[in-house]
Amino acid sequence: MKYILLFSFIACLSIAVKAQNTVVSGTVTDAQTNKPLAFVTVSFPGTSIGVNSDINGKYRLESGKPYTQLKFSSVGYTAVTRTIVAYKEQVINVKLQSDVQTLNAVTIKSGKKKRYRNKDNPAVELIRQVIAHKDSNRMQSYDYTEYAQYEKLQFSFINVSEKFFKKGLTHNYKFLYDNRDTTELPGKSLLPVYQEEKITQTYYRKNPPKTKKIVLGEKKANVVNFVDEEGVNTYLNRMYNEIDIYSNNIFLMTNQFLSPICDEAPTFYKFFITDTIEVNHQKLVELSFTPRNGNDMLFEGLILVTLDGKYGVQKARLSINKNINLNWVKGMEADLDYEQNPDGRYHLSKSFTKASFGLSKKGDKGIFGERTISYENYLVGKQRPDSVYAGEDLVIKKGAMNRNEQFWSDSRGRDTLTKIEANAYKNIDSLQTIPSFKRTMATINLFAVGFVQAGVVEIGPIGTFYSYNPVERSRVKFAIRTTDTFSTRFYLEAYGAYGTGDKQFKYLLSAAYSLNNKSIYKFPNDYIKISTQRDIKIPGEELAFEQPDQVYTSFTRGVNNKFLYNNYYKFDYVNEFANHFSYSFEYKNWKQTPAGSLSFTNQLNGLPNTVPDITTSEFSIGLRYAPNEQIVQGKLYRIIIPSKYPVLTLNYQQDVKGLFGGQYNYQNIYSRFDKRFYLSQIGYADVTVEGSYLFGQVPFPLLDIHNANQTLAFDLNSYNLMNFLEFVSDHYADVKVDYNLNGFLLNKVPLLKKLKWREIISFKVLYGGLRDENNPALNPQLLQFPLDKNGKPETFTLTKQPYLEGGIGIGNIFKIFRIDFVERFNYLNNPNVSRYGIRGSAWFDF
Repeated sequence: MKYILLFSFIACLSIAVKAQNTVVSGTVTDAQTNKPLAFVTVSFPGTSIGVNSDINGKYRLESGKPYTQLKFSSVGYTAVTRTIVAYKEQVINVKLQSDVQTLNAVTIKSGKKKRYRNKDNPAVELIRQVIAHKDSNRMQSYDYTEYAQYEKLQFSFINVSEKFFKKGLTHNYKFLYDNRDTTELPGKSLLPVYQEEKITQTYYRKNPPKTKKIVLGEKKANVVNFVDEEGVNTYLNRMYNEIDIYSNNIFLMTNQFLSPICDEAPTFYKFFITDTIEVNHQKLVELSFTPRNGNDMLFEGLILVTLDGKYGVQKARLSINKNINLNWVKGMEADLDYEQNPDGRYHLSKSFTKASFGLSKKGDKGIFGERTISYENYLVGKQRPDSVYAGEDLVIKKGAMNRNEQFWSDSRGRDTLTKIEANAYKNIDSLQTIPSFKRTMATINLFAVGFVQAGVVEIGPIGTFYSYNPVERSRVKFAIRTTDTFSTRFYLEAYGAYGTGDKQFKYLLSAAYSLNNKSIYKFPNDYIKISTQRDIKIPGEELAFEQPDQVYTSFTRGVNNKFLYNNYYKFDYVNEFANHFSYSFEYKNWKQTPAGSLSFTNQLNGLPNTVPDITTSEFSIGLRYAPNEQIVQGKLYRIIIPSKYPVLTLNYQQDVKGLFGGQYNYQNIYSRFDKRFYLSQIGYADVTVEGSYLFGQVPFPLLDIHNANQTLAFDLNSYNLMNFLEFVSDHYADVKVDYNLNGFLLNKVPLLKKLKWREIISFKVLYGGLRDENNPALNPQLLQFPLDKNGKPETFTLTKQPYLEGGIGIGNIFKIFRIDFVERFNYLNNPNVSRYGIRGSAWFDF
């Protein structure tokens, strides 16, 4: 019995000892900035048992063995080893000192460098397993998922000099300078100028597929207030898009990056197994990756992969190569942290993306932006009533823009605002009330968008106040319109113009009434508008890039002297919906009078006859659908943020003879399809397909006059080597393709790749024709096609042969310019045509 008792005692003692674990937790921070450090390796020395700190710098490590030391290590920091007590739960917080000499002291001595290969590479075999299990590890693998989401987006100016706030115009803004952050970027100060927070509840259903986001709270502060705030928010969020590492492509900085675990990842990335650790008794492999070509739109970094048969991503760090073909971005980094679901799979719990932008190579001046997204209260497999998933994909709850501080304090969860972040709201709001700041913004507004604020009206755009053309010669213009300050319901607009050559006065008068009490210059529109206008126009000129009377459109190629005076009275109704479906109604009474060398002539009773003008009375309805469209609303135009979603347009027009002087009965149907096709690492293609069919007999000014471009600028929507009024049709179809390889080829060419140019291929094909009933040669009573001064035809119809035009371009020259060499492939015998041309354009893009 005593032996039995002895053995029982020893067994109990052994069990008791084994029941005790060594548990260590804490936070790792930067000793200089006090910021939390993510991806610091925390391990028991001499073992493979370890863990990486999360985005908040926190870690927790547990083992049943009597370890007495704990090691902290991270690239760029001096490793630290701390003594711990075995079989005890304890908190160890560590501050790591940066080791700026670490990388400089490395000396590599090796024989012949071993060639990297995918074959028989364990790292590649592992990433193939991750790729094979992507679908089962994504949120979309669950039938139902819901979670709460907190977002914080911030932008700050880097290293704004104190002298700037001592000058006359800016001395009142010194309170902004006092609210700088000197800890986020070592050696640099950050001055907050934009801050946005958002609380969202998301519901996902697999079948039928539906993702619904309900915005519960939103607040923002923005120093720059003269541009479309909603559009700017959309654009900035697009730059810092939510990162789904399981997607083949990740959108950041308005570009498409190939994910390191995309289906083709082994083709574009090199992978290396750099560490193996154990977290909560689960083995993880640290898999590092780097681009095969540093100029391509690819990431470099590391991921931690589980070895539990699910091969899920447990952590990820993404950054960019310094040689990447990406404009203005001096550095970018994204950290992703995942938490484990009850079923063993991982979901994204937090992402942190930051980037700095600047014009100089040093990056000591510029803009720093960061976005934090936290995901909490994950619930998987719970089905909600159909009413929860019904309706729009994005719903802004009533009162979301006016939440009190208690709401934000309760809703931020694990995230809190620093003192500097909290002051940013107050400081930016105070700035908007300072008169000198308002004057400064008005000045910037003038140079940025061309409008001068004058009380309740604005004058502009300034760039249209002078231009030149062969008919008007010098043209002067003055334009004015009311703003929201005058009324959020009524909008008035007017301009007057005068040409020294034709000595004719032109004008526009319009009045609009907003039915939704929202500016007619902001989405979504719902307004009625009446207007009258008399002005001059080139038939077939529809420039996509600018107004036709801008000063720099005065410079054209070739003969350009056929114009029309357009007099019209018009009524419009426009209604847009939040899902970007819209419809419009229009009535227009339109008189066209020839100008310059253009004349309207026909034959009447076999004799030549001059027609002074033609009048139409037309009704039209337009439908447009652009799912998931994102826009930035400018003063004159909407800028569409490119996406993979199509834009569909359909218009129907009916002219009524005898109504208010209308001379013709005819109908016209027009349709258009626009879409950007993303082709991953080989760029993207913008494709437009459109067509029209006209029913009835009409004179040539009412036919489809195909868009030509005789300016020296490259225009995507026009034929850049076609002359004005060169081709007309009563039915046509065309395809326009602008394919940007995004540097895919030039990035591979030594020396050239340093220029970071991007190659572009464009191609346009136009099929069209003219039925006999609309051919003036067969119907003398119709207006005859224009003739040149020698009596030779200058306007033609397309035969069975389509019009073809193509080009090769180089973009991203000095980061903003594009030069295209364009060629016209046929109809070369037409008068005054050019087979070749060089066209230029400019655009800001990352």
